[in-house]
Amino acid sequence: MGFNLRPIVVRKEIAPESLRGRTLAVDANNMLYQFLSLIRTPDGVSLRDREGRTTSHLAGLLYRSTRLMLDHDLRFAFIFDGPPHPHKAKVLAERRAARQKAKEEWNEALRRHDFQTAWSKAVVMSKLDETMIADAKHLLSYMGMPYVEAPGEGEAQAAHMTSRGDVWAANSRDYDTLLFGSPRLVRYLTVSGQEFLPSKGISRPLKPELIDLSAFLAHHGITREQLVDLAIAVGTDFNEGIKGVGPKTALRLVKRHGLLEEFPEALRQALPQDLDTLRGIFLRPRVREDYSVLWQQPNEEGLFRFLCDERGFAKERVQIAVERLRTISKRRSGLDLTDWLGR
Repeated sequence: MGFNLRPIVVRKEIAPESLRGRTLAVDANNMLYQFLSLIRTPDGVSLRDREGRTTSHLAGLLYRSTRLMLDHDLRFAFIFDGPPHPHKAKVLAERRAARQKAKEEWNEALRRHDFQTAWSKAVVMSKLDETMIADAKHLLSYMGMPYVEAPGEGEAQAAHMTSRGDVWAANSRDYDTLLFGSPRLVRYLTVSGQEFLPSKGISRPLKPELIDLSAFLAHHGITREQLVDLAIAVGTDFNEGIKGVGPKTALRLVKRHGLLEEFPEALRQALPQDLDTLRGIFLRPRVREDYSVLWQQPNEEGLFRFLCDERGFAKERVQIAVERLRTISKRRSGLDLTDWLGR
């Protein structure tokens, strides 16, 4: 979920075509959650194979990712989260409780044959487990698409790769990537251009947006370190914020006082004691240096075996994705590394 910067962020709406030829470090866990939430039957049940294994996330990776890459000549490197930081335990527990509550409400809605409500509750109760993640990695390998296993937060790894210039931007819906120092963040890159709002049971149009970290910080006259302090004051996945302090108020406080330690005493009393540890999560994150973002030739035989023979996908549908991958691969043949990275 991350930290909400929307009230103060400086962003620019962009057309997907403006990203043509770019390589993006994709927050894989974030994207897979989206696929799990949206690719469902009318009563909210995830797609499953004959063994009862969830396949919604695989369908999203196969069809929607290849469609985006083909239509807009994009290149993806998927970044998977590592073990969560101990400070994230509370928010993870809250998410588990929210999923359990949604499951109970989903069952009740099904009992009433209220499928619209059931679908909206099913979106909330989505859970990405280790088996699903392993399946996603297997599929990406067969597709020839690079992925990186982060030692910690995937957003931190994506930010690191963007800072090094190995990818052009991070792609995630979470603003945390900016706190980790990504120079650029692309949000809302979708096939449909729609976002489903489970609490309202409706969809809204979405346009891709680009956030340039340097321009954002310069607009407000703050540093990245102050942005991290601002986030801590509001609350992140790793700490509770100061009650009643939102992004706009936190921005005014940071600009007036500089650091959290200089906030008025009443507000300082509400801050966590381990400020240096919290700052270090964002400013000195664990990242992997040994990674590759190079495209490999798809393993078509492996794709059909894994998806059709083992997971029950229709051969005709998989063939469509394979044709897309062939076209994408042909585009890359003859490109040198600098062209491939879109620099």
